[in-house]
Amino acid sequence: MARLLLGVTGGIAAYKSVLLVRLATAAGHQVRVIQTPTSQRFVAPETFRAITGAPVLTDEFEPDPLRGAFPGDPLPTHAAISHLALVENADAFLIAPATANAIAGLATGRADSLLSSAYLAADCPVLVAPAMNHRMWHHPATVRNVARLREDGAVVIDPGSGALASKGEHGDGRVAEPDELLAAVESAFAGGSAASSAGAPVAQDLAGVRVLVSAGGTREPIDAVRFVGNRSSGRMGYAVAERAAARGATVTVAAANVGLPDPAGCTVVPVSTAEELRVACATAFDDADVLVMAAAVADFRPVDPSAGKIKKQGRTGMTIELEATADILIELSGRRRDGQTLVGFAAEHGDQAVVHARDKLVRKGLDAVVVNDVSQPGIAFDAADNAVTIVTAAGDRVVARAAKADIADAILDDVVAARAR
Repeated sequence: MARLLLGVTGGIAAYKSVLLVRLATAAGHQVRVIQTPTSQRFVAPETFRAITGAPVLTDEFEPDPLRGAFPGDPLPTHAAISHLALVENADAFLIAPATANAIAGLATGRADSLLSSAYLAADCPVLVAPAMNHRMWHHPATVRNVARLREDGAVVIDPGSGALASKGEHGDGRVAEPDELLAAVESAFAGGSAASSAGAPVAQDLAGVRVLVSAGGTREPIDAVRFVGNRSSGRMGYAVAERAAARGATVTVAAANVGLPDPAGCTVVPVSTAEELRVACATAFDDADVLVMAAAVADFRPVDPSAGKIKKQGRTGMTIELEATADILIELSGRRRDGQTLVGFAAEHGDQAVVHARDKLVRKGLDAVVVNDVSQPGIAFDAADNAVTIVTAAGDRVVARAAKADIADAILDDVVAARAR
């Protein structure tokens, strides 16, 4: 079928690589394995050797009995340099699990092991499946390193979420499951350019593009414990951010009161109020190529919030004076540079939703407005699904009800199209 070179680095998730090799060989693929010294603390080379029927290499200076060939292939007549011969013969090179340390080395071009030298020499499709604690996965250094791998053309198979190696810890950082890894590899064999966390092909059409996303809903304090807010959960904005990162973008998220796990591969800036969101977006905007303003920003805030808690005793009612907040999109649109693409969101109610969105498109100088009709049950705020109309100067596009990740891809498709014009 095809030749898979598998690189295994030193994490407890190495056991999944054993299962992957079983699946790959059962599917008829030829497999060779490179292990780092640390990975041998988790899985012995003999395990991989028994399943693949081929020697496992662990050191640059270790002679390869197969001279770079894969199981069943004829032996070359000369002893080739291992890290060159293995990738020359491979149809795909998968590194799974890839620890934070391994990813840092790959991203900086370090060639201090057989595995990292093979990575630099590979001209076949390269896939990287990270595995680490969720705090390490979301550290800015790891986010930068993963973005660099994507920029360099590697396919990053985003980790899943669930129980982690440390007892009692949950989060994202779990290496993708063996069947997902095999699906991603087989997509690469077939010419697919990338893979999502579920192994489905994804074009890297946002590689090198810097995307700024706002998500969630702002909260404007009434007193020390109460606020004026809205029902936005941040799910839509996070879906846009995660799908943009999967498509190769470098993503920054200004997250207003979002109680969800951070989107994989993104830098998250937490904020609370409309003013904090304004400052965060203004700070990141000049470096951004694309702005997707998905956050639900309060239009008004209390004029004189109390520093303490307002007591109910002795009151039969209370009047709160409100003032308008800054219009963040108008401010940013007013300072946009050539080449920037701006997308706004509009939560509207009823049959005039698209009409209001067209007005917003022109009035705020945007490239697109994504309209949520919040009168429809089961979509928009704090729901798993959404249904939108994407309004542009060229016309309107209705995107039927679907998971928010699919809606996010539809929005990003329009962003890519706008940038190509």
